Amino acid sequence: MSRKPFFLAAAAATVALAAPALSRVEQASAPAAPAAQTPAAAPDATATSYGPWGFDVSGMDRSVRPGDDWFRFVNGTWAKNTQIPDDRSSYGAFAVLRDLSEQRLRTLLEGYKVNDTANPDRMKAAILYTGFMDQAAAEKLDAKPLNERLAAIKAVGDKNQMAAVMGRAIGGFGGSFFGPGVSDDAKKPDTYALYLRQSGLGLGDRDFYVDPKFQPQVARYRQYVAQMLTMAGWPNADAAANNVVAMETRLAQAHWTRAQSRDRDKTYNLTMLAELKAQAPGFPWDPFWQAAGLGKSERAIVAQNTAFPNIAKVYADTDLDTLKAWEAFRTTDQIAPLLSKRFVDAQFEFRSKFLNGQPQQRERWKRAVAFAENGVGEGIGRDYVQLYFPPESKAKMDTLVANLRVALAGRIQNLNWMSPATKAQAQDKLKGFTVKVGYPSKWRDYSGLRIVPGDLVGNAERASRFEWDYDRNRMNMPVDRAEWGMTPQTVNAYYSSVKNEIVFPAAILQPPFFDPKADDAVNYGGIGGVIGHEITHGFDDQGRKSDGRGVLRDWWTPADAQKFEAQAARYGAQYEAYDFAGLPGIHINAKASMGENIADLGGVLISLDAYHNSLNGKPARAIDGFSGDQRFFLGWGQVWRTLFRDEALRQQLVSDPHSPGQIRAVNPLRNVDAWYQAWKITPDQKQYIAPAERVRIW
Repeated sequence: MSRKPFFLAAAAATVALAAPALSRVEQASAPAAPAAQTPAAAPDATATSYGPWGFDVSGMDRSVRPGDDWFRFVNGTWAKNTQIPDDRSSYGAFAVLRDLSEQRLRTLLEGYKVNDTANPDRMKAAILYTGFMDQAAAEKLDAKPLNERLAAIKAVGDKNQMAAVMGRAIGGFGGSFFGPGVSDDAKKPDTYALYLRQSGLGLGDRDFYVDPKFQPQVARYRQYVAQMLTMAGWPNADAAANNVVAMETRLAQAHWTRAQSRDRDKTYNLTMLAELKAQAPGFPWDPFWQAAGLGKSERAIVAQNTAFPNIAKVYADTDLDTLKAWEAFRTTDQIAPLLSKRFVDAQFEFRSKFLNGQPQQRERWKRAVAFAENGVGEGIGRDYVQLYFPPESKAKMDTLVANLRVALAGRIQNLNWMSPATKAQAQDKLKGFTVKVGYPSKWRDYSGLRIVPGDLVGNAERASRFEWDYDRNRMNMPVDRAEWGMTPQTVNAYYSSVKNEIVFPAAILQPPFFDPKADDAVNYGGIGGVIGHEITHGFDDQGRKSDGRGVLRDWWTPADAQKFEAQAARYGAQYEAYDFAGLPGIHINAKASMGENIADLGGVLISLDAYHNSLNGKPARAIDGFSGDQRFFLGWGQVWRTLFRDEALRQQLVSDPHSPGQIRAVNPLRNVDAWYQAWKITPDQKQYIAPAERVRIW
């Protein structure tokens, strides 16, 4: 899928470990930079210490019984003594590593030279970074870069031209009612295909518009739209904002829910362009298609197909002035972080402070790092791994992955609810898994990306166009299986169902997730659980629909599929039962988060088996009075230490497929017999589930 500066986009068939801050990264042949050419690192920012054997014992609250509140038992003192930084809406293990990665990238970027013609990638990264840091230039230009781009919207004379503006926005700034992207074809995974999805909501998720609980958010959003249009000099801004939000509400009513939109069977609808025109005649498809550069394809895989006619009708029923105001707002909203302080502050106040509860804007250098990464991420990542990813980490990860594959093979073979026919297919899929660790085998070629000193907004636009042109030009071409969907400096991991691969960037392979010097039990509970999580995505409620070659097809017997779905439903009910203080009436959407929840349970079980196998029949030694199994579960609980501001937690529950960290730390374990045995958890403890009620999937 294509990406835009400051906005997130993930491939439809990719599942990440945490709420993803993804940039779309492709590869083309380019030699790795020799170590001797890598800039010398300044003194490294140090990661948080996690004790002599990899676990932060001081962070526990031992006044709590493990089975009453596992999260507090493992992380209670840490949570009590930790303040969420003012420039964050949440904080925890992921954020600690992201801070570390950010500091390291700053060191690299500030060592790059804007005139380093011998290394164009570093030169481009330096221009992007220093350009963003030049606040004085942004203040001097003020709204000029925006006005230049709004002129094209003001000049629109009819709805055909409006559709063309939406098409051009795919590779630049602005919005569209339909979101095209290019990714591996789920039924022909050796070929890239055009996908088309519903789009157009400034608040992101339809629930904000259709659920009465979120009327305060909609009301504040309406004010924000009016504010941005006023700052952009748009006529009748208040009335236009009312019309824009009313139109988006109609769009939201047409949209599928998040749960519906993740059903891979229902979202694969191969549709010819001629059919699309007939099914959704209210939208001018031809000018949109040509302006987006989609002329190479006469068909698309349409996701929310039954929503498209209604979305097109909204377009047809909306007056041109409202469509133009909507496009002007979307353009202003996207360019705002690159403009003068008044625009930056206005967007921060709504999107970061109001919606996510973040008290303060992030320092400019942090935003500059993100901006440079978004433009030439792998160009910087190549130097990052030279300096910060030791070879022994990769070697030990390879061993861990191999052990987990063996463990899952054993679990599949011993399942008592699955038939031999489905087991054989599952084993075949497991054998086909590809594993990528640390960094790509070949690096992205940025030679076609033009970066101009002194043109911050233009550089952002060209970077976005560069990515979109790369994607659209490979429609119907063979898939490059060496590519990565994350940069090495990304603190995350993912599974791709169409490639049947798991990927672990270098930046996540650090404490508390992974430490080559830590106790094996903690490593298996941490990074082992992460590996198991990603492997299990191949067998979650959606990943299970692809076979070992990545082909979307039904390889399950009907009886086995029914048993799986029954267990998944019971598991989902556990998550929906959680209440969150300060957020009455808001719960985890189990159908929308099912894949992540199943992956957590599978990850724990697979990694625990792998840890036991690694002992080779010998008993684990005790450390600080903790048994091996106890240390394993402590390792799992530690990686999910997380604190949320209420506003950010609301956003997570409404818009994100991942359950909050404090729930991920415990709910999978409530279904693991060994957890009860390790901690002697009894029926009188609050998080106890009777053996007969525990969910058994993988």
